[in-house]
Amino acid sequence: MARTAAVSPITASRALRGERAVAAELVERVRQAADALGYVPDPAARALASQRSVLVPVLVPLLSNALFVDVLEAVQRQLAPEGYQMLIGVTHYDPLEEEKLLASYFAMRPAGLLLTGFDRTPEARQRVAASGVPCVHLMETTRADDVYCVGFSQQDAGECMTQHLLERGYRRIAFVAAQLDPRTLQRAEGYRRSLRAAGRYDAGLELLSPEASSLRVGGELFAQLLRAHPDVDAVFFCNDDLAQGALLAAPRLGVAVPGQVAIAGFNDLAGSEQMLPALTTVRTPRSSMGEAGARMLLSLMRGEPVARNCVDLGFELTVRSST
Repeated sequence: MARTAAVSPITASRALRGERAVAAELVERVRQAADALGYVPDPAARALASQRSVLVPVLVPLLSNALFVDVLEAVQRQLAPEGYQMLIGVTHYDPLEEEKLLASYFAMRPAGLLLTGFDRTPEARQRVAASGVPCVHLMETTRADDVYCVGFSQQDAGECMTQHLLERGYRRIAFVAAQLDPRTLQRAEGYRRSLRAAGRYDAGLELLSPEASSLRVGGELFAQLLRAHPDVDAVFFCNDDLAQGALLAAPRLGVAVPGQVAIAGFNDLAGSEQMLPALTTVRTPRSSMGEAGARMLLSLMRGEPVARNCVDLGFELTVRSST
């Protein structure tokens, strides 16, 4: 390419990096040569040469859940204008799969990392700590001083929804969950905490399934719960897609919502407001988490001080007609 542009290799390299010391006319010649040859810069090679990477792996459990897509889009909006390239890794809620992904990404010498939650293998945790690569955790919070994170208390959110159902007068409140990832289990603990404080907790009203969360599974678990406990008067589903599935199944099951059974969800996913009846849920700050987490990581990658290592963005109880 340098030969095509009639410049030295170092000038070509500096022109492609956008260094101001290179004359505008030479920059244009190099760019035209690059276009003609179909040249595409190799970020990994550039990182090795310059000791500065532009790669930022972002690891999420799933891409089929709109929750994580919203987070990724928000991260991209922050990183791209600063010249960083986001690498998306999908862990499928499997710590061992995440460990393998981290090993492959560290070989690329990333500039920073964005990880979902704190559930990972000891080996992965040690690799992150030993790497010296700036890392921000999303979705959860911790009191640890040496961990950077942006999220909210899943347990408090679960307790808040259960408290809402109690205040509405419901007494036989079930908790139905699928996937059973750490954040789901934290919501379950919030549910238990609220009911125990009210003297209403019944372990038999928990229905926990390891299946992936979906509309179909939500409808099936709802029917299963009602067969076992026909006296249930409210159901708190760990995620909106399960709750939406239950709302769709309710007419087939001859169940009036909320007249016979109230239904609540979590995350305020697309379609929840349009359900009949509209779904009561917990609105989570997923876009704000992605933006704030990426901004925190940008500061860490620049070596700038961060005002708070843990940012709790809170949540919003969104009451609609299903309860």
